[in-house]
Parts: sequence; structure tokens; C-alpha cells
Amino acid sequence: MGTVAEQQVMPSADRGALAIMVMTLLDHWQLSTEDQAALLGIATSNRAALSNYRSGKPIGTSRDQYERVGHLLGIHKNLRLLFPQNRDLAYRWMSTRNRAFDHRTPVEVVKEWGFAGLLMVRAYLDRARGA
Repeated sequence: MGTVAEQQVMPSADRGALAIMVMTLLDHWQLSTEDQAALLGIATSNRAALSNYRSGKPIGTSRDQYERVGHLLGIHKNLRLLFPQNRDLAYRWMSTRNRAFDHRTPVEVVKEWGFAGLLMVRAYLDRARGA
């Protein structure tokens, strides 16, 4: 269990709304349960956590998970800004092979590199957007 400071990242009700928001995003990206768990930094066998988050159980009780959610939402924002007229492409992008990632998908990068992979994908999109 984390410190009190880690547990109080954000009020529980807000973290419940955040859980629903990020799970909706992962559904839009049409990712497997295993991929969803990997992006959130939880065990791929922990389907119960994904189900709980879908129903609004607070997410982000650890700093790592809270930051992961923030980066996932930042990735989504970048994709919507980069492809404003093509929502399908914005939702498909995480599962599409990319030369910038040695012909791997952004999801594969995150699965291989963990949190660092998530930062790599986010930074790539930040640069593409000129942020």
C-alpha cells in the first residue's frame, strides 16, 4: 500500500469518473483486455480491475497508475488534434504499425517498455503536434 500522499492524488469520486473515461477511451481504441491492462500497468490476468474501473471504481490509487491515465488521455488529445476530421484513424492509431517505432504498434511499444514506452509514444505525438 502506498503512502497517504499517493492515496490522496485526487478525490475518490473524481478518480471514479476518470476510470470510466479512460475505460471508454480504451474501448474506442478497440484493444484486447491484455492490452488494456498493460497500458494501465496492471497484471494482464486482472480482468476484475478492468471491470471495476468500467463501473466507476476509483482508478489511480498509485502515482504510477494515475500518471499512466494522464498520459493515455494526453495521447488521445494529441490524436484528436492531429486527426480532427478522421476519428476512425485517431482510434486506430494505437494499434497501427508505425515506422517511428520500428514497425511496431504504439501498444506494443508500451507493452515492451512499460511506463517508458508510454512516455515514448506520448513524446512522439507531442512532437508531431508541435507541442
